[in-house]
Amino acid sequence: MIIDPLLDGVVHDLRRGANENARISNSGNNQRIQVHKIMKQSSYLAHVLMTAILLVCIGCENSEPPKPRPPDVDVVPVEQKDVPIWKDWIGTLDGLVNAQIKPQVTGYLVRQTYKDGAFVKRDQLLFEIDPRTFQAAVDQAKGQLASAEGQLAQAEANQIKAQNDVNRYTPLAKEQAIPQQDLDNAMQANKAAIAQVAAAKAQVEAAKAQVASAQLNLGFTKVLSLIDGIAGIAQAQIGDLVTQSTPLTTVSTVDPIKIYFPISEREYLDYVKEHPDEDKRHLRLQMVLANGSVYPHPGQTTLVDRQVDVKTGTLRVQGVFPNPGNVLRPGEYAHIRTIIATRKGALVVPQKAVSELQGNYQVAVVGSDNKVQIRPVKVGERIGTEWIIAQGLKPGERVVAEGIQKVRGGMAVNPKPLTATAEAQPAPAAPTR
Repeated sequence: MIIDPLLDGVVHDLRRGANENARISNSGNNQRIQVHKIMKQSSYLAHVLMTAILLVCIGCENSEPPKPRPPDVDVVPVEQKDVPIWKDWIGTLDGLVNAQIKPQVTGYLVRQTYKDGAFVKRDQLLFEIDPRTFQAAVDQAKGQLASAEGQLAQAEANQIKAQNDVNRYTPLAKEQAIPQQDLDNAMQANKAAIAQVAAAKAQVEAAKAQVASAQLNLGFTKVLSLIDGIAGIAQAQIGDLVTQSTPLTTVSTVDPIKIYFPISEREYLDYVKEHPDEDKRHLRLQMVLANGSVYPHPGQTTLVDRQVDVKTGTLRVQGVFPNPGNVLRPGEYAHIRTIIATRKGALVVPQKAVSELQGNYQVAVVGSDNKVQIRPVKVGERIGTEWIIAQGLKPGERVVAEGIQKVRGGMAVNPKPLTATAEAQPAPAAPTR
């Protein structure tokens, strides 16, 4: 204010006059008269100043204060566009084929021929069991086969002799050169010889089967991979006594690789309703790995399990992804994302432009007169940083982009376009489990 400096000046002049008066008192009377005139002039000046100050104060009381400037707010237009609706789930990777390698014979493990975690081929040797016991069994079976073949040869010789006797006695018996009983005995002996030959042949076949079984068991001492894939860490050590129930390792085919993820029963029914053609229900899948990177190769759903899990109310879905270089491994967790629908001509606004109060949603709309209207809306899906507005807004309307709590209905504002808006990513706000 200007009053304080004026008063300070008057007081300063009065003090200067008083000091001057004290100084002049030692001078002559002429000087006292001159000082008296100066003091009278100072009093008059002070009176004028006080009158001016009083008039200024009266004028200030009668004037109105200036109106505040409308606050600045950032606004964005309501955008209309086609929006893909993404869903995501948590999935678990698994090998396309997982072969558990177990021995088929009992014995001591004497050798491991592969490197843990290495890629192995079908029929590649993985382990070897001590073969000596099984080689002895093969040799014994071969000896029994040789004995049976010898018995067969003897039986065949006996049968030939019996048949010759029958051939010789038959014409003699007709001429009654020999008793009929001799012919009958020869015929009975021939039948017995034929039976012995058959029995000997059966013994030979049994011996051959024993040899084949022994040779097969000997072959089982070499444990081979049944498929191409990644061999896991060996679960048995050299020198262990292994049996048919002992797991040795697991070989998994991982290119391509499977992934299993659960979907809710409602999601399944809604999708089937929108896609009645069963042949067109396969979804194109995108995988987000545990480190946040997007897997570069897309996958596809292959099947849905036959039943709903009664404990969780979900169905298990299987997808398949290519896996060049065997980068992905069974047991890994990953996010699975896919587009399940596309909303045509949807109205979207930033999520931060929408406020929620007890389940009701509203936005602040700035009209053409730059006044705010608080409007209730019905919301749809969240897509990245945007929100689909199903009801309550029109394309092109301006909404307050942030800080709806700072404005009120009917309030005048100074709208400014929001220049730095984050690009929305096609992903739901939270994964569906």
